[in-house]
Amino acid sequence: MGTTRRQWMQSALALAALGQRASAQPQRKDPWADVPDSEIRVPKVRFGELEISRLIVGANPFLGFSHHNNNFNVVMRQWYTPERVVEVLKRCQAFGVNAYNYVHMGRAQADWEKFLAEGGRMHLIAQATTSDPAELVKAVRPYAAWVQGERVDDAWQSGDLAPIRDYCKRLRDLGVRMVGVASHIPEVLMEVESQGWDVDFYAGCVYNRRRTPEELRKYLGGHLPVQPRELYLQDDPPRMYAFMRATSKPCVAFKILAAGRVNNVEEAFKQAFASLKPIDLVCVGFFPAARDEVKENCFYAMKYGAVAT
Repeated sequence: MGTTRRQWMQSALALAALGQRASAQPQRKDPWADVPDSEIRVPKVRFGELEISRLIVGANPFLGFSHHNNNFNVVMRQWYTPERVVEVLKRCQAFGVNAYNYVHMGRAQADWEKFLAEGGRMHLIAQATTSDPAELVKAVRPYAAWVQGERVDDAWQSGDLAPIRDYCKRLRDLGVRMVGVASHIPEVLMEVESQGWDVDFYAGCVYNRRRTPEELRKYLGGHLPVQPRELYLQDDPPRMYAFMRATSKPCVAFKILAAGRVNNVEEAFKQAFASLKPIDLVCVGFFPAARDEVKENCFYAMKYGAVAT
């Protein structure tokens, strides 16, 4: 017992010494940290009749959808009070972000109306998640709306995209100016494109979260992950980006940070904008509880998303 205790103490002291040396090392400063807020402006591109920022605010964190686990979902919901939602939207607006990927569920409409009541202004590029698209349009009258990727992918995997095409037509008939289709699967958007649907843009998750169990077993040597819908493969983004470059229609790339799993945020923004057309956009959610993600993401959108004129 004595020898084991001495060995344990020696190991603990060695780890403490390593920790002290590591903390004494100069820390790499984030390139955006000392840039004045007033110098950060997210570039804009033409989207239909409007000039839209190339960075769109994603709604998932506001609603407590972490795409990690239930504990993290609860933390997000507790942190994101209505006041904080408005604060983050206003901070985004201050950096030139003028579009929000609204989702009509929970208290989202109340938060949006609070933002407007306090002087906030953004264009809505909404996810159409409701069974009846008229519910979304009547509630917030979005300028643009894409049919939610989960809904589209469910239809694809059931073998019938016809209801999605009809849903797009209903959005158009309701007066939505820009109608889009979203998917996590590049082949779905390729099929929609090949059929010549009456849509104005596409939205694509750069990580394919909708592989079937058979596809996952093929990729993982016969195994299935615990969270099959939350598997993010490093080789996925180039596949979705390839489709987005190939179509002439504007595209919105979402989950470029793999729902917060990407450690090198700058590299993800760099890859996204280098892979997209000059008319394309990215949609990113913000959870600035631990670091100023709003300033960080807006800085990288400015640095890599500038369009040559």
